[in-house]
Amino acid sequence: MIEKLEAGRVQHGRFATVPGSGPCGVFFVQGPCGCELKISGFVRPGWEHVAVSTPRRCPNWEEMCFVKDLFWDEEEGVMQLHPPHSQYVNNSRYCLHLWRPTHRDIPMPPPSFVGIVGLGPSDAAMLFARMSATA
Repeated sequence: MIEKLEAGRVQHGRFATVPGSGPCGVFFVQGPCGCELKISGFVRPGWEHVAVSTPRRCPNWEEMCFVKDLFWDEEEGVMQLHPPHSQYVNNSRYCLHLWRPTHRDIPMPPPSFVGIVGLGPSDAAMLFARMSATA
């Protein structure tokens, strides 16, 4: 996937970075849902940060997963944060952010807190439909 990211790197103008600059820079990449994604990658003290935006709407889950996989390994955890309202910064209407601390692991809840481990979306829909029918 790094080739796809490098192909979209901005190399001229105010936000230009040179090829091979790793995850730092601004990139324009065709997303998995047909929308062009503007992606800004930064490494800051203690943090890796990626901002993702589209021209007319916030990125969706599939697009954020796609970008996560462009910048991090599939077994690395990253997060979207909802900070205290007093710390909100909103410079772009349609932008979401991914964060990864560089000096510690992100605590993860057990997978069973999210849903039934090993059950795919179709099987889960059938199970929940059966549960609703008997309620």
